[in-house]
Amino acid sequence: MQDTQKSHAGSRPEERADSIIAVSASKLAAADLNNLMRALEIDVVALTEMLVPSGYRAEMGTMDAPAIHYTISGRGRISIGNEPWMSLEPHLLIIKPPNTPFTIEVEGSGPQTLISRDCWTRHDGVLRIGISNEQPEVVQICGFFNASIGQCVGLFRELREPVVEKFEATDKIDLKLREAIEELCSQEIGMGAMTASLLKQVIIALVRRSMKSSRSWTDRFSILADRQITRAFADMVARPGAAHTIQSLAHSAGLSRSAFMVRFSEVFGRSPMAILRDLRMRQAALDLTTTSAPVDVVAYNAGYESRSSFVRAFRKAYNVDPSKYRQRAKNGEGDKGD
Repeated sequence: MQDTQKSHAGSRPEERADSIIAVSASKLAAADLNNLMRALEIDVVALTEMLVPSGYRAEMGTMDAPAIHYTISGRGRISIGNEPWMSLEPHLLIIKPPNTPFTIEVEGSGPQTLISRDCWTRHDGVLRIGISNEQPEVVQICGFFNASIGQCVGLFRELREPVVEKFEATDKIDLKLREAIEELCSQEIGMGAMTASLLKQVIIALVRRSMKSSRSWTDRFSILADRQITRAFADMVARPGAAHTIQSLAHSAGLSRSAFMVRFSEVFGRSPMAILRDLRMRQAALDLTTTSAPVDVVAYNAGYESRSSFVRAFRKAYNVDPSKYRQRAKNGEGDKGD
């Protein structure tokens, strides 16, 4: 039996794809970006402080997560994967693709010396890489993280080449990252939420800078490059409980129903209604943990008119009934630091 929701994907077979309408070259609407940024969620996997003296190099392996590099001070160079060497300078921010190694080195009077793992120290959750008795030339904060919109779409997971933006000291990106490091060191209640919030501010600053740049990196992401599909997705993100249908979303995108289905699936790899279900479950989970609204109200706000169909969908998404999920959250059975 199918779930009873306020909206239905429609039971008719998929229509034959119409010719795809050319994508507008204009930038995304501010309202759409605002909706996406409000739903942006950050999970900080690790933070590292790199202290590289003159004549040394640091080599790092791969991790299945995007990485952020921000040069606090000094000048050197970085090689990311098979890309050419890139100059490092203060306030340069780089987002590195997942599963990509990198090397940072600083020129010296002699041959380069590798900073070995014996020189890596970990203190209160922060890894520091450097030579304790050497003055660092390059000081850089690096971190691995995951960024998702509505917990269902990874923003940097499909990145294939680095994103590079130059900031100024007045942007205070270094202060936010330093504060994130201090949060990790403090190990206090809410540490995870605080570090995620600080890194989210950095990512939003990066998006703002990119939208003003003549070489916007946002076009590399299918979710942001197809403005018409992004418009519909932003509407889903902003109002997950609304009575969305394929037809209404296609209208929001300015596409025919069949063209919308084809292009949405090409961008997200899933159908619009599958993505919408994820967004609705996220909304429901948020309401259950942050409000005392009855389950019936939570269900309606998430786009379900039937409590039973909502409970089935929630149980499928989280492997627990909504009431039990709320009780677990109340008992503090969440992740450490959240």
